[in-house]
Amino acid sequence: MRYSILSLCLAAALAAGCSRDGATPSATADQSAAAVTTADQTTSARPDEYSYAEPGKVRINDLALELKVDFDKKELAGSATYTLDWTDPKATQLDLDTRDLTIEKVVGERSDGKWADLKYTLAAKDEKLGSRLTIDSPARNPRIRVTYHTSPEASGLQWMTPEMTQGKKTPFMFSQSQQIHARSWVPLQDTPSVRFTYTAHVTSPQDTMVLMSADNDPKAARDGDYTFKMPQKIPSYLLAIAAGDLVFQPISGRAGVWAEPGMVKKAATEFADTDKMMQTAERLYGPYRWERYDILVLPPSFPYGGMENPRLTFATPTVIVGDKSLVSLVAHELAHSWSGNLVTFYTPNDSWLNEGFTSYVENRIIEDLYGKEAADMEKVISRNELAAEYKEIDPKLQALALRPGTLADPDGSSASTNYTKGAWFLQFLEERFGRETFDPFLKEYFNHFAFQSIPTTKFIEYAKANLLDKNPGKVTEAEMDAWIYGPGVPDSAPKTVSPRFDAVDAARKAFLDAGTLPAKEATAKWSTQEWVHFIDGMPKTLKTEQLAALDAAYHFTGTPNGEIAQRWYPLAVRSGYTQANTAAAEFITRVGRRKLIMPTYNELVKTPEGLKLAEDTFAKARPGYHPITTTSVEEAIAKAKATAAAPAK
Repeated sequence: MRYSILSLCLAAALAAGCSRDGATPSATADQSAAAVTTADQTTSARPDEYSYAEPGKVRINDLALELKVDFDKKELAGSATYTLDWTDPKATQLDLDTRDLTIEKVVGERSDGKWADLKYTLAAKDEKLGSRLTIDSPARNPRIRVTYHTSPEASGLQWMTPEMTQGKKTPFMFSQSQQIHARSWVPLQDTPSVRFTYTAHVTSPQDTMVLMSADNDPKAARDGDYTFKMPQKIPSYLLAIAAGDLVFQPISGRAGVWAEPGMVKKAATEFADTDKMMQTAERLYGPYRWERYDILVLPPSFPYGGMENPRLTFATPTVIVGDKSLVSLVAHELAHSWSGNLVTFYTPNDSWLNEGFTSYVENRIIEDLYGKEAADMEKVISRNELAAEYKEIDPKLQALALRPGTLADPDGSSASTNYTKGAWFLQFLEERFGRETFDPFLKEYFNHFAFQSIPTTKFIEYAKANLLDKNPGKVTEAEMDAWIYGPGVPDSAPKTVSPRFDAVDAARKAFLDAGTLPAKEATAKWSTQEWVHFIDGMPKTLKTEQLAALDAAYHFTGTPNGEIAQRWYPLAVRSGYTQANTAAAEFITRVGRRKLIMPTYNELVKTPEGLKLAEDTFAKARPGYHPITTTSVEEAIAKAKATAAAPAK
């Protein structure tokens, strides 16, 4: 998944996911690998604290879905059939994760091939985990089928009316299963520790194209009847579906774009370098093992930048700005084809194994295709964001591998830790061992654990055996533990500087000291990254006349660039620059990507006037937001109201 940053100005490059002031690492004895290990025993009954599944007793090997898409009811209805591996000879129950599902019937396949009713119990709902579905199977049926339908409020689905789409003619639906939202549209062992193959037969209105994270045929007829097959085993969070007025535009023989008709050509042009990225990743890390790599451009309400669903990356349209300046998102989601989809984290406490590795691979792709300067700008921006986050968050969330019980909600981990600190750690290893050693190690790591889910301890064991022990004197185990289990960023972290950012810093200083605006001949060549760095380095507030001068020169208010908007509008709100309020409200109404809009909401709710604007805007925007975004905004508003209502001390 892609929460953060930017990318480079690819068009310019082709023509030619932090400062070290975070918390100090303090690796104590109880922070050792042995003490903090997540469940490493694949035979344990329930290794994932965020799932009711007990794969040590019985495990889903294959899933067969029969689903009907009903836009009027806002539901998926049908059945899920599981081919099971009863790993514990004494086990006679299958526990599945569900959230707000209506279970209609459960049957099991007998030894004679006939199906018989099975007893089941749906437990009371837990607010975070949903409801445990326990199925009694005294005969240890090789296949079990659950007939069910979803709720219109399913946390992992968004249903959009035609008016909420670009074309305004056809409704739209899409899923977002990570972290634990797959259980809201399929009863599953909803944990990354379980991988399965799947097939699906989906019916829909005839004017609707249905796609899944499977073998989508670019030439498939739009007839309302679709079949899919995913022959590689995937975890539940990579199960994905979308339906709407979607057409296909090829980029290469193995890559292309799906989007609404009015967006598809524009998106294909923006993502034209996708196959070059694939070739670079293959040269560095081995073959692409998922056959096709297609990109589905979703409506602006998609809550994330991208989602790495195998064979069908989901992408926000907010990165399509016409100059290829934000499409490193594609490099990130593509990199997941190795780090995450191929080698998967075992539980959400090991999320850095997905996002840290992916952010590192993304940066290597960017450097290879567009130069070290572009890659270094990305590093500096992400590390500045990490430094800012580490001033606020609990030190225990700054460890790469989290202790069980640390997160009440698996969606609540530190993105900067998983993405940026994780990638930084791998850069540390790369520089200590040299690329001539580290690149083959990483390539073999992906090959060795291909199509497996592993905890952090497995990576540590593998790295010690195949990197540290084979190259003694380069990195100590204590240094590894400080990175993985300690808070903050170790002093051993490699430094990255950007000469282009030095020039931006000088221009910003001249403006702040003397009111001198950066020269147009310089800013005309600035990439998105340079503008972001320019705004990020501003004081917490500016005088309104300073903001007005910047706005008059560079037209930040109303910018189509989401990365600039998500920095400019919070600065404007904090500084009392109300001239930007109308455009800020329009931006957070039109866009549902959490990373881009939450900074503005979080600033608005700090004052009574801003809180009212936030509430009024949210009331208009809410129908177009994904449930995940809605929850985030609701929490920000509720917290602000509670703070305002609390008696003064």
